[in-house]
Amino acid sequence: MRTHATAQLTGTRDHQCDATAVFTDSRSGARAYVLLDGVGDNERVHQWARQAARRLARTAARRGDAREGLRRVYNAYASENGGYGPKAAAVVAVAVPGKPLTIAWCGDSRAYLVLDGMVQRLTSDHNNRRVFGGSRHRITSCLGAKETDEQVRYHWGHDAIESMTHPAGNVRLLLASDGAYEPQEDAGRKLAHLLTGTPREAARRFAATAVDEALAAERRTQKPGSPLHADNATVLVADLTG
Repeated sequence: MRTHATAQLTGTRDHQCDATAVFTDSRSGARAYVLLDGVGDNERVHQWARQAARRLARTAARRGDAREGLRRVYNAYASENGGYGPKAAAVVAVAVPGKPLTIAWCGDSRAYLVLDGMVQRLTSDHNNRRVFGGSRHRITSCLGAKETDEQVRYHWGHDAIESMTHPAGNVRLLLASDGAYEPQEDAGRKLAHLLTGTPREAARRFAATAVDEALAAERRTQKPGSPLHADNATVLVADLTG
């Protein structure tokens, strides 16, 4: 049985600028799960996000650690592009047999765990809402930027990359873009109810519900005849074993 699945919906945008990737290191068995939420709505960001997700998954799995993998790729893009190339919120989780799960992120893509029917959020958003209580749509760190931890900490009070660990165990991992989790939160939905069944069923249900909720919220507030908006909604669901 397949232990992970991804679901993506474009919403009302022109391009799908989210991306996911999974990579397993053949030597250590370390497996990296990655989700990127590209900044913008164009073909260049679409292509870059797909390439960057694969690059991050390979690097994190081979390093056997989410933070080390994300740091290496973050620094590489800062050197290659000087902060002027495409950008994306990024979250990566690495599961290594017999070791704690590691998670790292920059931006506002999130990681959650489902354990015994309860959902635990693992990440803290890098956005203006966290820092000043302002807009949740202005991110304060991202892959593709050039700022160091010290620079980001000075301006925003958090490092460019944050990370955490969680004990190994039989858990369900959820990675989600803001277009997937924000509509659920706004509607007051219980995430655990969306994450039942196989990974494929859970992923599809979560993404579809996000777009439906986003459009429903738009209909309640938009003037008649105004265009509706729903963001890209992307989720990755994986069942992990300790």
